[in-house]
Amino acid sequence: MPLIKLQTPLQPEPAAVEELLKSLSAALAKQVSKPEAYVMTAFEGGIPMTFGGSADPCCYVEIKSVGQFSAEQTRAMSEFFCNAIEAALGIPKKRIFIEFTEAKGYLWGWNGTTFG
Repeated sequence: MPLIKLQTPLQPEPAAVEELLKSLSAALAKQVSKPEAYVMTAFEGGIPMTFGGSADPCCYVEIKSVGQFSAEQTRAMSEFFCNAIEAALGIPKKRIFIEFTEAKGYLWGWNGTTFG
């Protein structure tokens, strides 16, 4: 049910993307206290993007999960994921936006049913 999706104009090597997604999967499971078996990750590279009127490397991240996020939780996740993305992709933290979205269980489907 948790999802982390990255969009960036960068196109890293497939092995680097796979390594990044695996580390983000484990980290997101820990951050939201949910089994990693339910975590989905996605990476969309090569997307034309600008941030602040500049085409320098940037990243848009979506983090979605069933349930609620606290302000402390989103601050901690923002710090953690910005640092992880900067380390993995070289994108400065100041050029990373993260959108956190809470979903009600009945609005999240899986395996032919929903979580609510």
